[in-house]
Amino acid sequence: MYKTIYIPVDNSDHSNTAVDVGIDLAKTFGSKIVGSHVYAAKMHDKRFKQMEAGLPEEYHDEKELDRQRQIHDSLITRGLQIITDSYLDYVDKRCTEANLPLERKSLEGRNWKVLAEDINTSGYDLVIMGALGVGAVKDSVIGSNTERVIRRVRNSDMLIIKQTQPVGQSLNGGKIVVAVDGSPYSFGGLMTGIALGKALNKPVEAISAFDPYFHYAAFHSISGVLNEEAGKVFRFKEQEKLHEEIIDSGLAKIYQSHLDISREIAQAEQSDIKTTLLDGKAFEKIIQYVRKENPWLLIVGRIGVHSDEDMDIGSNTENLLRSAQCNVLVSNRKYVPPIDTQAEYTIAWTEEALRRMERIPVFARGVAKTAIHRYAIEKGHTIISNSVVDSAVGHILPEGAMDAMRALGGSLDAAGIDRDKMQADNEVAKDLMGKTLSGMMTDIVQEKPKVSSGTQAYLDRMSQNYFVCDGCGYIGKGDTPVKCPVCGAAGDRFKQVDKSIFEAAAKAEGELETDVAYDDVPMQWTKDAKEAIRAVPAGFQRRRAKAKIEKTARKLGMTTITLEYAAPMIKEAADEDYTPIFANKGTGTDAEAAATLAKADNGHGNGHGTSEAATMNETTSPYTWTPDAQTRLERAPAGFMRDCTRALIEKHAQKLGATTITGEIANDGIEQAKGFMEEAMKTGNLKEIIASLTGSAAKSGH
Repeated sequence: MYKTIYIPVDNSDHSNTAVDVGIDLAKTFGSKIVGSHVYAAKMHDKRFKQMEAGLPEEYHDEKELDRQRQIHDSLITRGLQIITDSYLDYVDKRCTEANLPLERKSLEGRNWKVLAEDINTSGYDLVIMGALGVGAVKDSVIGSNTERVIRRVRNSDMLIIKQTQPVGQSLNGGKIVVAVDGSPYSFGGLMTGIALGKALNKPVEAISAFDPYFHYAAFHSISGVLNEEAGKVFRFKEQEKLHEEIIDSGLAKIYQSHLDISREIAQAEQSDIKTTLLDGKAFEKIIQYVRKENPWLLIVGRIGVHSDEDMDIGSNTENLLRSAQCNVLVSNRKYVPPIDTQAEYTIAWTEEALRRMERIPVFARGVAKTAIHRYAIEKGHTIISNSVVDSAVGHILPEGAMDAMRALGGSLDAAGIDRDKMQADNEVAKDLMGKTLSGMMTDIVQEKPKVSSGTQAYLDRMSQNYFVCDGCGYIGKGDTPVKCPVCGAAGDRFKQVDKSIFEAAAKAEGELETDVAYDDVPMQWTKDAKEAIRAVPAGFQRRRAKAKIEKTARKLGMTTITLEYAAPMIKEAADEDYTPIFANKGTGTDAEAAATLAKADNGHGNGHGTSEAATMNETTSPYTWTPDAQTRLERAPAGFMRDCTRALIEKHAQKLGATTITGEIANDGIEQAKGFMEEAMKTGNLKEIIASLTGSAAKSGH
């Protein structure tokens, strides 16, 4: 794979490990090694001339000064050449021991500049450099020469050594992780990772990260600066619906498709890889994953899917290069997969539906078809007819948009514009669309009442049933989905969200505080949840944590945030290793909030998985649960809430004298318990009530 491996050296620990890695890879791939060192004699000469004025007076004689200059030039030039030879002698010795040929290069000039020129001119397949050089100090993260070379190299892969290892152990360590974002550089990195994994007998994993929370936080920020008129034009409600219905799930689908393609690429190379989809800020989630998994190598593309070709390095790659503790390979190799991301789905269209799509201007047709495809997959349709198109459009577009689109179509027909040739920059089209969209906004945007019709429509949508795919987390609404449009899971993999459990928790946690989101949707926070989020450092971290909590809650059809629901996300954000830049500006955490969060951990569990009490229940319970009863139980959130629900149902079964818990008994038990709690909550504490109802006061200690 690598015919030539280039190793710049400076006798630092990282450089010496780079030599060892290069030799091991050269033996594996039959590569030629080129070792180099750059010395800066001219820089020393210039500095000596600047210091001449500070020489003792006896050296100010012109002849003596010339003599000293000649001595300095000779010593510096020859001395630096000797140092360079000594550095390369080490590489020569190691190559001789490994029976590998070596080409030596002694170069003079500015280190990074000469190295970048040599690499770009010579076209080496792989460059291996130490992350730090001889000038590194405790707080160094990456050497200046290494970073500058990476920014300027365009054709060679750059392997940056961040883990120093003893001789003979340079390849020791874990797996190879490849970050994939759909760009040719990331897929090129995947091809490199697969080849390295096969050659070095290391497992390979492809990971991909998408951020469904950014727009929510951004819209909150925007809404604070727009005046009322600008807010109407921006139409926050339609923006949020667009993201919830199309963009968020679309992003998940896109990045899952990148992983699916990665798996197919690996299979075509007679290899197998693991894939992992992460949600959140790409750099943050990838670095957290790398710290957790501790791989031997992380591979990233030099630039990402949104970068221009003239970009030197992508922001995610730059951040990962600085922060990752494992070795990092920056891929300059490009590879375009031969398959389309939607190829796995085979959906037929009726002729009538296709003719209808042809009425949409060509520049918007692709987006419309993608949205309808996604709706059809979720609802289990394999043939898209006119009725499916109607349902999909009604599901996707805000009220009033269909009339506006019909008006636009009439205007296009009246003007004699061919939809198949119409371009987005067509002046006539822009005029027509501008008028039509203005009319649409006039119809849609009205003065906001206390609860606007748009907000009420949103709240009505949130009253629907919500279903979560246990494969990828996709949220479906309304009827039970037949198939997940993101990961392809069958409908039985969807679990219905039981919002009544959270409503009971909200009442238990005390008074509610209402925050109005940027799109006028009221979001209620319990006092405990509001207190706990202050455990996250103030500033962008707290804003982002709040946005993530509200966003995920809204996707589940919830408008009330409880501590029970928010605690896991607050804890994750609060535990991040982050030191505020302006520590004296109130960006720290709150001690009382941390205590509230700790109480949530101790009292409620972490909201994930199954608690010890639940495990004991399952192993010692005298009751047999039917599948429909078990399904009803699983609608309660895992952890404290599910434990309580199980205990309440079994208590009801005990009263009935039943040993088999059916779906009917489960439903009756929950409804009866809700009634008790509603009545007693006015004067009592929920935990005490639950303990009384379940008879678990002595056991649980709550």
